[in-house]
Amino acid sequence: MIHTAGIDIGSGAVKTVLFRHEGDRSLWLARRCERIRRRDPMQLAQQSFNEALEEAGLAANDIEYIATTGEGENVKFATGHFYSMTTHARGAVHLAPEARAVVDVGALNGRAIWIDGRGKVLSYKMTSQCASGSGQFLENIARYLGVAVEEIGPLSESSKNPEKVSSICAVLAETDVINMVSRGIATPDILKGIHLSMASRLVKLLKVTGITKGKVLITGGLALDTGLLAALREELVNEKITGLEAMNHPDSIYAGAIGASLWGAFRHHRLKELQQRAAA
Repeated sequence: MIHTAGIDIGSGAVKTVLFRHEGDRSLWLARRCERIRRRDPMQLAQQSFNEALEEAGLAANDIEYIATTGEGENVKFATGHFYSMTTHARGAVHLAPEARAVVDVGALNGRAIWIDGRGKVLSYKMTSQCASGSGQFLENIARYLGVAVEEIGPLSESSKNPEKVSSICAVLAETDVINMVSRGIATPDILKGIHLSMASRLVKLLKVTGITKGKVLITGGLALDTGLLAALREELVNEKITGLEAMNHPDSIYAGAIGASLWGAFRHHRLKELQQRAAA
């Protein structure tokens, strides 16, 4: 039995998880998600780790491997770091074993990852950093419209006549939205239009990876945005990609941290095996 931690530092939030591993079983012990909001991500990582330890009733020296991902390579108390593409892939198949692709929508960009049943990355494609297909862009628009983040999805789903945003650049897209408001376009129609625009780009990324069938799990900060999920499903139909089915999971936001923790357990076992062989 070993314990591992996974810490995923993104552009918008720090996600931390603790796992206990016994043979092939991995038991989730604790989780934390802290929005950064101009705070120091490294301090948040330490704080979240300490709180997760307290929740699990463990001490720091009980953790055999502390794995970071995302922008967490500079976390001083970490054991090792893993590339976020691989951690999201591994975390996705842990949450949804049937998933064969991941659409990760973060604060600054989005990406599509084609994976196999073990979570191995087969192909991927990501948006540019200035694209209007990011979580930060959507949050900025919601703030301008006076809409709470949790209201975005339901409002979008209530739209009857969506006004699609055409600009790829986030700055120009925000100008488009301001013009929509001045023309009296209803808030639900603006939000649905943004979701359709984002979904269109994400579906194009999926097509480029080469995947044609299977379940697609949404991860990242917008994973639980029901409006985005509905728009993604709509765009898959519009693009006649009938073999792909978009889905989310209540814990999708932790996919990167989960994958880091699981890869940490794998690396710990491999290192232990090598040490035993060297000693023999």
